[in-house]
Amino acid sequence: MAEPGSSSLYKRICGMPERAKLHLAMLALQFGYAGFHVVSRAALNMGISKLVFPVYRNIIALLLLLPFAYFLEKKERPALNLSFIVQFFFLALCGITANQGFYLLGLDNTSPTFASAIQNSVPAITFLMAAALRIEQVRIKRKDGIAKLLGTFACVGGATVITLYKGPTIYGRSTLHGTYFMNQQQMPILGDASAKNWTLGCIYLIGHCLSWSGWLVLQAPVLKKYPARLSVTSYTCFFGVLQFLVIAAFAERNLSAWAFHSGGEVFTIFYAGFVASGIAFAVQIWCIDRGGPVFVAVYQPVQTLVVAIMASVALGEEFHLGGILGAILIVIGLYLVLWGKSEERKLAKDNVVISSASADHVHSGIAKSSLAEPLLPSSSESV
Repeated sequence: MAEPGSSSLYKRICGMPERAKLHLAMLALQFGYAGFHVVSRAALNMGISKLVFPVYRNIIALLLLLPFAYFLEKKERPALNLSFIVQFFFLALCGITANQGFYLLGLDNTSPTFASAIQNSVPAITFLMAAALRIEQVRIKRKDGIAKLLGTFACVGGATVITLYKGPTIYGRSTLHGTYFMNQQQMPILGDASAKNWTLGCIYLIGHCLSWSGWLVLQAPVLKKYPARLSVTSYTCFFGVLQFLVIAAFAERNLSAWAFHSGGEVFTIFYAGFVASGIAFAVQIWCIDRGGPVFVAVYQPVQTLVVAIMASVALGEEFHLGGILGAILIVIGLYLVLWGKSEERKLAKDNVVISSASADHVHSGIAKSSLAEPLLPSSSESV
């Protein structure tokens, strides 16, 4: 029997407005992804193959999603045809293979904080892609359009400040007087990126952001034709596994790379597959369907702030003034974009009401004139 407290919490969550559920889901998603940055870097430093890691990750996600997709979407799932198969294949190529592959290559050559920060270019790239494909309307002469543009650039600017400007230490090792939440012997698990190819890592991460933005945008038209969200995610994971297996067959010949050597490796793979793929994909695709691709992408900068806080509190890393200034810009930008989206919806609803009222007025006028005029012309009218 369920406890009264849990039942009350469940009822409160179910009674939330959909917009509140969307915001709550996106915030939880960013916390999950923030942990994924740390876990992924730990996996790479443990020696897990950059090809084996995403294969296991997506297999776990597929096994998690497949039963729910099969049983919950039986009635709303359209028949599978060649056109859908091709679309799912390219969604996987863009959102799974290229996205995850470029990310791991970039993370291996940089750091988790930088990888999280550079991902904040995703809102700007997604916004431009969605606008170019006419998925997102941009009206720069209206206040909602200006707010969305300014908010997007403010989010990216805030992440850039966090990345490029440190400033004086606000919170960190010096302020804790040598007291750490984690032993110093455990802290190097994140690795040192100083010996890596930073430029190459940046190029890989830019490719990761481009593929991620393309995946966000391309899902919107696919979901209109194939509204079964979990099924779309499952097919995408399935084709992603196949694509990574084909690549691994040529690039990863060492059979020992497919074996687990420690419990830490099992945990990192399980976290990546269960949290960062299975749950995250399902939540993200639901938010894309309900809120649009730009709504999902604009929450991305929150992840950088969460990573900075997690690194500071859990790992004893220093938190600088630049992080605070960047966080302020991120919050301002996020508010501007969300406000712009809200104003856009209000204006759209007002236009619908005005259009329907005008149509009713026209129809009533036609009906009155039809009753007032005779059904046959008068004898005085000549043809």
